[in-house]
Amino acid sequence: MKKLMYTLLIGVIAAALTACGSNDDAKQSKSDDQKTAQTEKQKEAQEKQEKQAKEMQKKLDKQKVDEKKTVAVVNGKKVSGEEYNAALATSQNQYQQLGQDPTSKEAAKQVKQQTIDNLVGQTLLLQEAENKGYKATDEEVNKKLKETKKQFKTDKQFKSALKDAGLTQSQLKSELADSIKYQQYVDKDIQTPEVTDKEIQDYYDQFAKQSQSQASGGKEQSQMPKLEDVKPQIKQQLEQQKKQEALEKKVEELKKNAKVEVKL
Repeated sequence: MKKLMYTLLIGVIAAALTACGSNDDAKQSKSDDQKTAQTEKQKEAQEKQEKQAKEMQKKLDKQKVDEKKTVAVVNGKKVSGEEYNAALATSQNQYQQLGQDPTSKEAAKQVKQQTIDNLVGQTLLLQEAENKGYKATDEEVNKKLKETKKQFKTDKQFKSALKDAGLTQSQLKSELADSIKYQQYVDKDIQTPEVTDKEIQDYYDQFAKQSQSQASGGKEQSQMPKLEDVKPQIKQQLEQQKKQEALEKKVEELKKNAKVEVKL
């Protein structure tokens, strides 16, 4: 944010100099000095951000485990450290998006538990999908692979991303097949109640109340949009929430008859 502000300020200064046209040498020298000082601040801010990012990444990397380590066994299926590390990055990112430090003592415990719980849950759901007979055809996998490749400008970038992730194209296709089976199962077998107009209204009212509370606490209050303008987004949010709750309930049901051994 600071870097962006400094960049904008430099742009403002440059525009002001252009608008003023030719000034005397003293004024021009002063403007040049200001611009140089601003550039130095921008550089310092960028270096500070980069240093903080590197320090944070080192802390995050310390939470990783040996990729070859078995972190859990779910109904006989081994879950690897490589899978754990991939899920860990997602959990860490979620904490950071909420403005929390995932490397603090208490948060680190929660991140670890959340990651292993998510892995066990995903494994149980995928096993259930396979038990139900859901399959991914070659055509479906290739279509998904094509969609994935489209995210990269060149084939070279795609292959580089695969290498960075420690995956071969064959392994990626296997993961895509799993994701297709999982999604088929979730769409067809995980039923959720319809989102009602009352639930949408309650969600909207709660948000409005929080907004007013922030304003009374000294924070600037943004203008509330009309309900009809945000109703589709609220409905989608509530649908996702209900789907997640249904999945969590299903995982708890599957755990009752599952053999789960956590080795982390």
